[in-house]
Amino acid sequence: MDQAVLTDEQVLKRDIPWETYMTTKLITGTSLQLLRRYDNKSESHKAALLDDDGPAYVRVFVNILRDISKEETVEYVLALLEEMLTANPKRARLFHDKSLANEDVYEPFLRLLWKGNWFIQEKSCKILSLIVSARPKTQEAIVSNGESSNSKRKCTTIDDVLMGLVEWLCSQLQKPSHPTCSVPTAINCLSTLLKEPLVRSLFVRAEGLKLLIPLISPASTQQSIQLLYETCLCIWLLSYYEPAVEYLATTKAVPRLVEVAKGSTKEKVVRVAVLTLRNLLSKGGPFGAQMVDLGLPQVVQSLKVQAWSDEDLLDALNQLEEGLKDNIKKLSSFDKYKQEVLLGQLDWSPMHKDPTFWRDNITKFEENDFQILRVLITILDTSNDPRVLAVACYDLSQFIQYHPAGRGILTDLKVKERVMKFMTHENAEVTKNALLCIQRLLLGAKYASFLQ
Repeated sequence: MDQAVLTDEQVLKRDIPWETYMTTKLITGTSLQLLRRYDNKSESHKAALLDDDGPAYVRVFVNILRDISKEETVEYVLALLEEMLTANPKRARLFHDKSLANEDVYEPFLRLLWKGNWFIQEKSCKILSLIVSARPKTQEAIVSNGESSNSKRKCTTIDDVLMGLVEWLCSQLQKPSHPTCSVPTAINCLSTLLKEPLVRSLFVRAEGLKLLIPLISPASTQQSIQLLYETCLCIWLLSYYEPAVEYLATTKAVPRLVEVAKGSTKEKVVRVAVLTLRNLLSKGGPFGAQMVDLGLPQVVQSLKVQAWSDEDLLDALNQLEEGLKDNIKKLSSFDKYKQEVLLGQLDWSPMHKDPTFWRDNITKFEENDFQILRVLITILDTSNDPRVLAVACYDLSQFIQYHPAGRGILTDLKVKERVMKFMTHENAEVTKNALLCIQRLLLGAKYASFLQ
């Protein structure tokens, strides 16, 4: 059957020849009795059996996965196990019962991650993630003593399991086994496993973060919204791990998270994006200036006036707002100026008319292919605020005055055409500063200043 259309329901309808397996000594007589009691019974009947003798059933299922390789049977037992754990996730603790101390309960699932078809891989990953997460935190690193009555088996440590899982999950993000299911499954499991410090370390070392960042993108369908939520959840968990934070500072994670916070309508998605941004902001480094550059203060203001039911989200928005205010205070005078320009919120703050500011910072206007000048020109094209227009004209005239090649640069950027139209503006302040800019453009800074 095509793995793309294979469902749990179809698999669980199979009739598995347990008696044949006993005849060929692949299962014991005791196992056969347990299977006959359990197989093809109602959910309530299975639940009662698991309540009475859960570890014995876990042993039977794990032994079948270890000793029987027939694909249809492996799929069937994995479907039974997932059914059992989906009905009650706390049953994952059964795998850690002291009666199973000599059983290597992880090894079959770890091996099956790389075997068979997508159905087997997906089930193995989900089951393994659940039982690893349910282990007692005092559990020793060694899962099995490595010895069975039949054969010697290499013991599987927790480290082995987590390394195997991370390797498989990264491989699914990089080269998916299944075109539509691999990535959502991998992210779903990661959003659980990244609570483990070792998984964070292994994932960062495996360069898993660069596979996550592209998945932080606008979502519309229910499936893509869930994938976005779980991806952001992964980034949030990694924001508690210093090497991950250092890496995130070099990626497009923050711009993407800001877009998610700004554009998502799903509360849980906004919440996890805001919590992640708050965490990153608290780490210092370049995050504060980057977030202010991206207009996050305005996004936070907009989010605060919306009707959210989640108190954690409201608290996080308040903390983010305070953190951004503190960051703005710490910014240098040019950083502050840059924020004003990039946010289109120009005002007559002291730096605009301060000769020292212009002398000290004039070469910074050359950064990113004269980004600040280009934004000032865009402001002239788009703003209707007289004060903003007046300050923009004035700043362009200051650039001409203080930059040795100011006139030529602004001529190339076609500033004259933009500013000329403001010489007949109804606001006197706009007219005055437009005239000053044109004078400096046409006559040069010194002569224009003499005419003032």
